[in-house]
Amino acid sequence: MDWLNYHHLYYFWTVAKEGGVVKASEKLNLAQPTVSGQIKVLEEALGDRLFERRGRGLVLTETGRLVYRYADEIFLLGRELMDTLKNRPTGQPLRLNVGITDVLPKLIAYHLIEPAYHLEETVRITCHEGKVEQLIGDMALYKLDIILSDVPINPADRVRVYNHLLGECGVSFVAIKPLADQLRPDFPRSLNQAPFLLPTNNTTLRRSLDQWFRAQNIYPDIVAELEDSALMKTFGQSGKGVLPLPDIIVDDVETAYGLQLIGRVASIREQFYAISPERRLKHPAVIAIADEARHTLFSDPGSRISGSDPDTPSSQSSGE
Repeated sequence: MDWLNYHHLYYFWTVAKEGGVVKASEKLNLAQPTVSGQIKVLEEALGDRLFERRGRGLVLTETGRLVYRYADEIFLLGRELMDTLKNRPTGQPLRLNVGITDVLPKLIAYHLIEPAYHLEETVRITCHEGKVEQLIGDMALYKLDIILSDVPINPADRVRVYNHLLGECGVSFVAIKPLADQLRPDFPRSLNQAPFLLPTNNTTLRRSLDQWFRAQNIYPDIVAELEDSALMKTFGQSGKGVLPLPDIIVDDVETAYGLQLIGRVASIREQFYAISPERRLKHPAVIAIADEARHTLFSDPGSRISGSDPDTPSSQSSGE
């Protein structure tokens, strides 16, 4: 790898910013030949000239303008880093990079993330959706501050992350009004042979539903199996069948999709986790997300697992 000499880059950046070697030398408290010599070394390392003389002054070449833009951003980030470490205001938005597992309902993701916007400082949030393995890889490369998931993650042996339980809730069944009116009176026995829209077999919710159906001697007529939760709601809105939802988003779905509640099942539990690279959460926005989830979003007495440690290393969670 060709390493960049940041001292040389800083001398170049200062000369470009100050408009000449003389002023830059005064600012850097260095002799003019020293500054000129260091820039010459940088030009040799980059393989191109950075300045050209025009009259009595220096102007940036095309390569120089490109290098200056990068240098400007590099030293801006450097100042921001030092300000952050010293707890000084940076003037820049607080960045939060969130990974969202592809099976997590988007309405759940929104409700979990939204409290980050209540901080006093401005927050800029970037969301990345993907498979668990991909998100874990991104976290290992420090591209993500948090991953939101409906299951605890058991990562690769050399990638250590921690599962923070945010809360849990029951499951509700909803459908368009005519179907909901038909099935509501004799719930849950009325669900036998009813048309159903279900998540695919690779989801925790589907496995929990299958167990509950068997225990209740309910045999759903499966019309469609869907990975995407938004697509499932669209199918439900068109009247294709009954769909299961986490309790905490039922009101949103009723309003947005015109679906109505058939009944609730408290014994089917949906859990939600924040996955982080550290045992104790440190990022201010992540702390806000966890606090709001635990104390408000899942504040119902039955919404949390009693006696469970909310911050369990993934290596200890895999058998739970």
